[in-house]
Amino acid sequence: MGERFGFYTMMAILTLFLMSKFNISGTEAGTLYSIFYGAIYILALLGGFIADRLQNYKGTIIAGLIVMSAGYLFLAMPVLITTKYIALGALLIIAFGNGLFKGNLQALVGQMYDNDEYRNKRDAGFQIFYMFINIGAMFAPFLATWVRNTFVKMHGYAYSADLPDLCHKYLDGKMAEDVINGRFIELATTVSEGKAPTDLSSFAISYLDAFNTGFHYAFLTAVAAMAISLLIFLLTKKNLPNPKPKVKVETNISAEEIKQNAKEIKQRIYALLAVFGVVIFFWFSFHQNGLTLTMFAKDYTHLNGLFSSAEIFQSINPFLVVFLTPIVISIFSALAKKGKEPSTPKKIGIGMGIAASAFIIMAIGSLGLPLLSDVKAQGGLPDVERVTPWLLFATYCILTVAELFISPLGLSFVSKVAPAHMQGLMQGGWLTATAIGNFSLVLGAMMYENISISITWSVFVTVCLLSMLVMLSMVKWLERVAK
Repeated sequence: MGERFGFYTMMAILTLFLMSKFNISGTEAGTLYSIFYGAIYILALLGGFIADRLQNYKGTIIAGLIVMSAGYLFLAMPVLITTKYIALGALLIIAFGNGLFKGNLQALVGQMYDNDEYRNKRDAGFQIFYMFINIGAMFAPFLATWVRNTFVKMHGYAYSADLPDLCHKYLDGKMAEDVINGRFIELATTVSEGKAPTDLSSFAISYLDAFNTGFHYAFLTAVAAMAISLLIFLLTKKNLPNPKPKVKVETNISAEEIKQNAKEIKQRIYALLAVFGVVIFFWFSFHQNGLTLTMFAKDYTHLNGLFSSAEIFQSINPFLVVFLTPIVISIFSALAKKGKEPSTPKKIGIGMGIAASAFIIMAIGSLGLPLLSDVKAQGGLPDVERVTPWLLFATYCILTVAELFISPLGLSFVSKVAPAHMQGLMQGGWLTATAIGNFSLVLGAMMYENISISITWSVFVTVCLLSMLVMLSMVKWLERVAK
């Protein structure tokens, strides 16, 4: 819970921080975001390899917490983070620490249920684990934005999502005169307690400094969360299991049995590779929540009340995971008692269809919205032309249901189908598929900035629907292999 609190503190503000701090486009920020998000999952393979070789999961987890803390602390220092490449270096430090931590903590949870007494409670254990990490993620965006906004307020300003971009444009001499005399002065006056700045250049520099430094200090909340996590783990690790040493077992297997086993193993690997190929497109679509959906919240959404800033939307998904997980589990349980529960592959296919419906809502809700280039040219959309925040809320609700059909059930399918001697490698394959989807996230930012917003969401609709059809077409084969 503490590690996810720190991670989602950063994910809530990362894209907007990069754009504001370094005056870069959404596509450039999306590239850095994609590299970082993909590296987290690729490096989980390395973290798992290290722990397997050392047979020291606890020590690797502790190292991961320390390395992540160092990365967050690095990001919290304005004097050090002077270029986007240095920022990327700090992000990759966090990714490496996460790689040491993420998969190995999950392995440790699994080891708690390896004995016969608790083996049948493994699913319940992981459900508790999954819910608690989302409790950490649920509160992180609120604290991150509170720290940022408090620091901005200490400098005599109020928060405005549109002002950083306008300040950069004014300082670069790229702002039209009517925007200067219109929206820029209007917003500058609003955030300055109703007093129009006499020197717009000084105001722009001062506001950017307060805004960006507030972002930096928000990363300190992640450092605090890491410290608490480390303390809890050090105090309780003696109660957690240690992996049993591997024992070589002599067996007498005929050549025919070896041939049959090899054929079955191939079928299992092919089935897993097929599923990996499908879920790439889910993660490519789902993880837009921290990129294009966050940018949409900033550029096109009327921010007020509960949804007072773009970052707050990042708390919706973990909140709904905590709220909806028991409901989804109870529905599957009821269907199972009637003998009507869908197989795991069918659930994954249904999940892809649910994800498509979320982006259908976004595409319909975005009809008639102007291109982003036009929005920026006029200094941002007036509130009366922005969409209701409930559009994004509904989208996050549906995407969360899709996640519950795909993410935990995908892990279950991998553990069921993977050959016994390849469990670690195949779990790594699932993470690699996630990484490929994450490395592709920047394509969403490119579309968002260059084509119609409604068409951008329609691309994700198409991707998810095609993935659903492919998955459903393989269901009988995958069900047969899983037996």
